[in-house]
Amino acid sequence: MPEVKVIRQFVDDASQYQIDTAIKNGYYQALAKALKEHTPDEIIDMISKAGLRGRGGAGAPCGMKWGFMPKEPTPARPNYLICNCDESEPGTYNNRELVEYDPHQLIEGMVIACYALQVKLAFIYIRGEMAFGAQRLAQALKDARDRGFLGEKILGTDFSTEIILHRGAGAYICGEETALMDSLEGFRGHPRTKPPFPANAGLYGMPTNINNVETLCNVPHIVAKGIEWYRTMGSERSPGTKIMSVSGHVNLPGNKEIVMNSTTLRELIYDICGGMKDGREFKAVIPGGSSMPMLPADMLDTPVDFDSLMAVGSPLGSGGMMVFDETTCIPRVAMWISRFYAHESCGKCVPCRIGTDWLAKILTRIEHGQGRMEDLDLIIDACINLGGERMGDSRSFCLLGDAAAWPIHFGAMKHFRSEFEYHVRHRKCLAAA
Repeated sequence: MPEVKVIRQFVDDASQYQIDTAIKNGYYQALAKALKEHTPDEIIDMISKAGLRGRGGAGAPCGMKWGFMPKEPTPARPNYLICNCDESEPGTYNNRELVEYDPHQLIEGMVIACYALQVKLAFIYIRGEMAFGAQRLAQALKDARDRGFLGEKILGTDFSTEIILHRGAGAYICGEETALMDSLEGFRGHPRTKPPFPANAGLYGMPTNINNVETLCNVPHIVAKGIEWYRTMGSERSPGTKIMSVSGHVNLPGNKEIVMNSTTLRELIYDICGGMKDGREFKAVIPGGSSMPMLPADMLDTPVDFDSLMAVGSPLGSGGMMVFDETTCIPRVAMWISRFYAHESCGKCVPCRIGTDWLAKILTRIEHGQGRMEDLDLIIDACINLGGERMGDSRSFCLLGDAAAWPIHFGAMKHFRSEFEYHVRHRKCLAAA
């Protein structure tokens, strides 16, 4: 399957961030349809039947999350909606592109979601480093408000909602939804214990729904074109498209939107991304961001969708796809990944605070030619104690501990242990031998 453009249809239009261009291209028609032709419950039912799953990492059914929210919020106990635009997963950059070049798609999706969830006040939490994206969003929010798409009595209806743009300070942990809420409340970004879950006690202790940028950008398309149209793309459990942020040793890196389950890793790399750079041999790929395990060449024919990638041991995650060629030193990649998570651990809980640092030190020792053969089993032990024995079996407050363990335990060590052994025996890299 070639690349498709649903969410990315207009990102190459230099004026798409302007509201006049957005309206000319059909934006805000879905909002009018939602407000005037459907009830909030009908919108939630539509999203549920369409099978939209979260595009931020976990792939949770969006309609199910929306359904957990209270049906009758009150002024004393309001519902909140938060758009997670922290996008802190290394290798992922599709949210950045969408807010910089097509912000009205997100705003329309958020206002429809606010209507469905009966939210009067919503927030966009954007990563601090996305200064340009924050500028574009701030202007787009003002323009939408001036045109009656946001604020009081939207499009002449009785529905009113407001969206506040909030810039974070740039911490990986604030991409985790409960740490994000702490940061939004003005506290240090630390994950919270669950339960209670955000739908019951989230922002300011009130019911809260959190979705990422790409997820919300799907909403206007589903409302405008219908459930049947959406389900013509993808599989039963993974319908729709997914934007893959491809980086690494390919000729044509960048954001690529594909139909899920209709495109394999091989087709994405060789057909859509132009193959391996300089004609080198493929070695490994991380499909869903640095927290996901890398896969070797014999798994290249795996379809790109939530369930197929999960079945081979590397979830789709955020879609931050990193491609490595034959010159790549896998122990070095593992070292840099582990150093990142050691640096970004918030330090709230012992397994993550101590374990990530321990893992980074062991891998650094191996990479620098000072490793011991017993270090290889020590790495596995560290990963298990971090929470990586089974996917999702976390010993930490949040999944950062797992995110540090998964790519090392289930990726680098599982598929490329021989390279670690070579490093220990010969004090140098196998890829350079």
